[in-house]
Amino acid sequence: QVQLAESGGGLVQTGGSLRLSCAASGRSFSSYVMGWFRQAPGKEREFVAVTDRTGLNTYYRDSVKGRFTVSRDNAKNTVTLQMNSLQPEDAAVYYCAAREAALLIASARGFDYWGRGTQVTVSS
Repeated sequence: QVQLAESGGGLVQTGGSLRLSCAASGRSFSSYVMGWFRQAPGKEREFVAVTDRTGLNTYYRDSVKGRFTVSRDNAKNTVTLQMNSLQPEDAAVYYCAAREAALLIASARGFDYWGRGTQVTVSS
């Protein structure tokens, strides 16, 4: 089992940047596929980005490609989401999630462990 804790959310102006971090504790961090999801008020939770166990393979939702970057540091048990050129539609609670199976997927149902989330607000 793994415990996840997100940090780094906050208020930013349109076009600004934020860096979200997710700290993991518990079982070997490097054995998990790690993902980021977000949920805006009144909307379903949606996929943002995912990275494999090594960090060498990543996948993003189309709307964040070229703006967001997911990375991980297995020595520090952390996964990071660098968000640039933020837009009002990026505002949401962002969640870090861990998946035991190796296959990279974009469905929240396939992730086994979740953090509590961190709020990202983008002012226009």
